[in-house]
Amino acid sequence: MRPVDERLEAEVQRTGQALAESFPSPARHPMRAFDQRAMQLASEDEQLRAALFRFVDVTPACRSLDDLASHLSEYLAHMPDRAPSIERALKVADTAPGRKALGAASAAGVKHMAHRFIVGETPRDAAPTLAALWRDGIASSTDLLGEATVTPAEADRYADRCREALESMTELSADWPDRPHLERDTSGAIPRVNLSVKVTALTPLMRPRAPEIGREDAAERLRPLLRRARDLDAHLHVDMESLDSLETTTELILQLLAEPELADGPSAGIVLQAYLRDSPEQLERLLEWAGAHPRARPLVVRLVKGAYWDHEVVEARQHGWSPPVFEDKAECDRNFEALTRRLLDARPLVRVKVGSHNLRSVAHAIAYNRLTGGDDADLELQVLRGLGDDLAEALRAHELRVRSYCPVGDLVAGMAYLVRRLLENTSNDSFLRAHAHGTPVEELLAAP
Repeated sequence: MRPVDERLEAEVQRTGQALAESFPSPARHPMRAFDQRAMQLASEDEQLRAALFRFVDVTPACRSLDDLASHLSEYLAHMPDRAPSIERALKVADTAPGRKALGAASAAGVKHMAHRFIVGETPRDAAPTLAALWRDGIASSTDLLGEATVTPAEADRYADRCREALESMTELSADWPDRPHLERDTSGAIPRVNLSVKVTALTPLMRPRAPEIGREDAAERLRPLLRRARDLDAHLHVDMESLDSLETTTELILQLLAEPELADGPSAGIVLQAYLRDSPEQLERLLEWAGAHPRARPLVVRLVKGAYWDHEVVEARQHGWSPPVFEDKAECDRNFEALTRRLLDARPLVRVKVGSHNLRSVAHAIAYNRLTGGDDADLELQVLRGLGDDLAEALRAHELRVRSYCPVGDLVAGMAYLVRRLLENTSNDSFLRAHAHGTPVEELLAAP
């Protein structure tokens, strides 16, 4: 175990306390506080949480308000020890007018929650939100929702959507005001337009047993997107998904960025998932590649905890394998901090983006960067829209560069994303849940 650095720990505590004091008051965002309270109640009742998640998942398939109400009442009816409010909802569903009213209310609730996390159906729909964030001193990364295509036509449509998003966002962002701390670090200019893409949406041929087929098929769609991003001076970031596609995704992006025509651009990046036990080895591979392939714009590495923990654990247990992810939160948090330090030490070989809502993890990154002589401009903090909004405001208040990851797409395409975000928010070991329950800042900042 790494010896405790007393100077670093003191700086983490000081930084974390300062950030906590800058969180906005719930009175400034009453609807956000209301949503947080609703999710808090769901997190405290496992049966209610399961019923609500099933309902959210089935909502896009429902064809009428009556259908919606029937599904909701069916899920709630299976709950033992139902609260009085749930009993009243079930009684309302006994009549046709009641079902219609319940269906309308539940549809509005799901739509409201979806819009908390998903900023619009298209980049143009999302433009006002992205522009408002920029004016407030917060950058954004647009994620076009859509996972695991099954036909070449679907993959082509996703690639077309990505190209159109790059073009429309470049046009729309041209009139945004100058924000020097969002647009430059010591390595040079940072593009205003930032688009995240998924390799599994760029090919229907992603197969663990034949990775080269999916890789080459996805390359035929990703290469033109990289060229277009270069021509538009936009950033293209390749997201990581489940472990099944990790090796193929890594090989693909490194293969393409090594091609001579892309050496001068665009700005491009990859994701490192700290919940994977072999993430330190993956990072060393990325750093070795970056050292062997110098680029005009350094490779961007976005460090995150990882969003597919349940999938990886369930799949591993089904096959009798040892899970590839840390099953203890403290282990994962310690690994996250170690990876943060390694990344910050590797600059300017790479640009570092730290994505977390955990106050301790964020404070640690800021503190280590400062103690080792790093410029605040050379560290970017990233949050998810709808989950990390309060943290983003606190970081902005301290003039740190922060970027909000903003999904764009319709409710059907975004349902898997929405359920993952709700699970993250209501998880028993979630920082967000602990913060909402009023856990003292000292406990939230305790070393893992």
